[in-house]
Amino acid sequence: MNIAFLASGNLGFKTISNLLKKYSPAFIGTDSNSKDIIHLASQYQIKLFIGNPRNGRLLKFMKETNIDVLFSINYLFLLESDVINSVNHALNLHGSLLPKYRGRTPHVWAIINNEKITGVTAHYIDEGCDTGDVVFQKQIKISRKATGADLLKEFEYLYPTIVEDVLSALEHKTLKRKKQMDSEATCFGKRTPEDGRIDWNWQKERIYNWVRAQAYPYPGAFTYYNGDKIIIDKIEYSSKGYSQTDPNGLILKKNPVIVKTANGAIELKSLRNSDLNLIPGKTLE
Repeated sequence: MNIAFLASGNLGFKTISNLLKKYSPAFIGTDSNSKDIIHLASQYQIKLFIGNPRNGRLLKFMKETNIDVLFSINYLFLLESDVINSVNHALNLHGSLLPKYRGRTPHVWAIINNEKITGVTAHYIDEGCDTGDVVFQKQIKISRKATGADLLKEFEYLYPTIVEDVLSALEHKTLKRKKQMDSEATCFGKRTPEDGRIDWNWQKERIYNWVRAQAYPYPGAFTYYNGDKIIIDKIEYSSKGYSQTDPNGLILKKNPVIVKTANGAIELKSLRNSDLNLIPGKTLE
């Protein structure tokens, strides 16, 4: 089989690094910001496509090769139908158990929504967003303290092994396809750093999940104190008392920082300023 990989970001880099120990792809496609992947392709002397694949750019590039399998791994771009239809197997890895959590950063949304299980899905690419036939799924348990970064670490291990399993099944003609049930689908959009703001009217459980899902190295859940942006990477529930008439978001104690929420108090255990530097002593004094 003639294979090509499309990959972006650190997860794409870690996955490709492992796969190159076993496979010699015809080319690697990536974006201009994924410098590690660009360097990796150069190191292995692999043909490289850089930039937006749309408007026929990738299709024109691929005409110089004869690709059987095109595997997308954390790739930044959606593929046009002409590219999808030009290969026998266009496949993608997605960080959820499809059809649940279609869309961007699904593992972050899963933690925010207090899911106990997530996973990775290998599926065929079609013209929709994460809607193609499923060929492989692997479950992952989400522990109470797991962060978005923790799940990414698990993905770094699982992604290359899943790609190997899928390619092996293709080679032995044992790969089975299963259509997704659209009636069971959930979809989530792209998150931006400004989406991380905490609403202190939320219950403490939602704030806890909100914080751990977006903890460093993600942009982080945040609030403002005296006009300054404070990023919060870790919280725990607090037993400190308060009056029911106290407004939500009231700082009950400054050292350590304890804040009232809709149904209890929380202690802010790890804080950063807008320059991403840790605030020493976990205090706002």
